[in-house]
Amino acid sequence: MHTQYRPGLHRYAFATAVATLLLLVAGGLVTSNDAGLSVPDWPLSYGSLFPPMVGGIVYEHSHRMIATLVGLMTIGLVVWVGRTEHRAWVRRLAYAALALVILQGVLGGLTVLFYLPRPISIAHATMAQIFFTLVAALALFTSRWWLTAAPLPATEASRQTEKFALWTALTILVQLILGAAYRHGWLGITPHLLGAGAVLVATSWTGRLVRQAAPAVAMVTRLRILLSSLVGTQILLGLGAWWAVVRNQQALQPLPEMVWLTVAHLACGALTLATATLLWLALRRVTASRAVDETGLRTAIYPSALQEGGRQ
Repeated sequence: MHTQYRPGLHRYAFATAVATLLLLVAGGLVTSNDAGLSVPDWPLSYGSLFPPMVGGIVYEHSHRMIATLVGLMTIGLVVWVGRTEHRAWVRRLAYAALALVILQGVLGGLTVLFYLPRPISIAHATMAQIFFTLVAALALFTSRWWLTAAPLPATEASRQTEKFALWTALTILVQLILGAAYRHGWLGITPHLLGAGAVLVATSWTGRLVRQAAPAVAMVTRLRILLSSLVGTQILLGLGAWWAVVRNQQALQPLPEMVWLTVAHLACGALTLATATLLWLALRRVTASRAVDETGLRTAIYPSALQEGGRQ
């Protein structure tokens, strides 16, 4: 079954991803300003929908308001996809996004009610990165490029590149978990530094393989360049954030340079994970082992899905 490109749906999915990135920044501001318990109750804030916006309440309550907006936008995305999307796997991914945003809200509430327990705080931070990546993937799946991309001849090199791109994305996810564990005081800096080295090696090697496997695919090239740029920026931000934390250890409260460097480091990490995942998906879209049509992910990842024809 031919899938029609719907620009409104694609733009809405992209807008939801942008709102989610803003939510990640708002959450980073909460942690960096030590404002996690500025509002001690949940789901209300001091028993009200609109508490006095003073001190740390500004960060915590603003985070909750943006989270509410993202939740509503996700519901809208699910309804839109459910009503217009013929690809069953896209509908299932939209439902998964809704389940994740609900779980993320519950985890956020538990971090407050149980006074910032480290395992829940780390899970909350990690789930935010995964949700952002999933929404970004939905924006890719609803794009004109995904529906019209022409496949390249499959080779052993292209298959190896796809696998390495997937492992690179997973390496970045592990690194983000290590970063969350360090940020919330569960691990020291050493595992995070080792993870940074692993990410640098993986992305450098992936970039080399991608240049050889799909040099003429503009989308893949853009994602490859963006990923390399983000990793370089992320390393510089990480060094800057570490310097700011060490320099301000004796400060009575978080200083702006430490806050903004750590928040920028967090946001860049989310963009890095999403970009690596989109690069893997784009490679799967254009270098499947058999001909690929606009039916999308299942055909691209599982070539046997071609046998199902229009049943999607």
